[in-house]
Amino acid sequence: MIDYDVIVVGAGPAGSMAAKYAQSNGARVLMIEEHSSVGEPVQCSGLISVRAYEGCEVPNSLDKRGVRGANLHAPDGRTISIDGTKTMAYVIDRRELDRAMALEAIRAGVESLVKTRFTNFKREGKHIVVKATSHGEPTEIRTRVLIGADGVQSSVGRAAGIGRVKKVTTCVQSEAYVGLDGGDFVDLFVGREIAPGFFAWSIPTKENTVRIGLCSNGGAIDHLNLLMKKVFPSYPAHLLNFFTGSIPFGPPESTVADGVMLVGDAAGQVKPTSGGGIYTGAVCAKIAGEVAADAANRHDTSKKALAEYDRRWRSKIGRELLIGLRVHEAWNKLSDADFNDVVAALDDERVLDTITRYGDMDRPSLVLRRLLLSTKAPRLLTLLKPLIKVGFRSD
Repeated sequence: MIDYDVIVVGAGPAGSMAAKYAQSNGARVLMIEEHSSVGEPVQCSGLISVRAYEGCEVPNSLDKRGVRGANLHAPDGRTISIDGTKTMAYVIDRRELDRAMALEAIRAGVESLVKTRFTNFKREGKHIVVKATSHGEPTEIRTRVLIGADGVQSSVGRAAGIGRVKKVTTCVQSEAYVGLDGGDFVDLFVGREIAPGFFAWSIPTKENTVRIGLCSNGGAIDHLNLLMKKVFPSYPAHLLNFFTGSIPFGPPESTVADGVMLVGDAAGQVKPTSGGGIYTGAVCAKIAGEVAADAANRHDTSKKALAEYDRRWRSKIGRELLIGLRVHEAWNKLSDADFNDVVAALDDERVLDTITRYGDMDRPSLVLRRLLLSTKAPRLLTLLKPLIKVGFRSD
């Protein structure tokens, strides 16, 4: 039986980053991926902040398209443009990003297996014996620390008895040829008819295509069909692909157990305001890799020892996720009339200037705090009121 210090389940961005940082901190690491190709299937809009892209630590040569702002569409048809005045985000190919991050982990010394599915584990003293199916054959691999980076329905988390995320939302997306260049703005749509419980988007890519999708509390495919008709009334939309997926909101009470850690979507480390998890997952994965390597090298992989990871990542982004969850819950309570009022309140030169100056995809609490302190728009205050009990970062 082959021994490792750390085994990472899942070769997405969080898994690859955790594996790389564990290896770089002196651990012998194996990363396993259940699919035959890293980056498949794609379940992401591919819109990430500049900070998130830089945090992925991949070559800058990856194909990407700059985005500087967003058009926000209310249910009543009012549209406002929020211009960041510079490149705020990139539209990327998630397959390329995942592959690049996995390659960086391998270059750091991480060993990797594809078409290898985690099934369970058992504890043997201070070791964990991982049970998996590799290319159709059962196998067992021993490790000191097991990191689950295996998505929303984490098999590692279930096997370890770690609690589940607080909420899961269904998302759908298609890429379509529309015969138009979408420019450098994304389009966002709110309202209960279009995307009850969250929002919808249209993201320009290349070759006159867009990624159009949404997340909702139910009936996501039906809502996507309505959105397609709304966005492209004059142009036949020719679909190139289609996918469904899920986004977790709200981390469990703990993300560790004896010898086990969860990271990324498996740990609910996703921004509830946008559904983005690459930036938050990368931040947490770096901490996970460091703590896992240190614990393995000290031969103490108890829950108490691994709790250092839980403390550190919550100190880093926990408050932001908590505020985001409050915003998400408040958002769920708004009617279409409320959305119309909120967008109308945002359609103010001073408010838009505040958003432009302080808007941050990865730390929305910064602009929310500024809006709370500076605006007297009643509908905005209604939206922000639940956040007062949480408090905001001052940095």
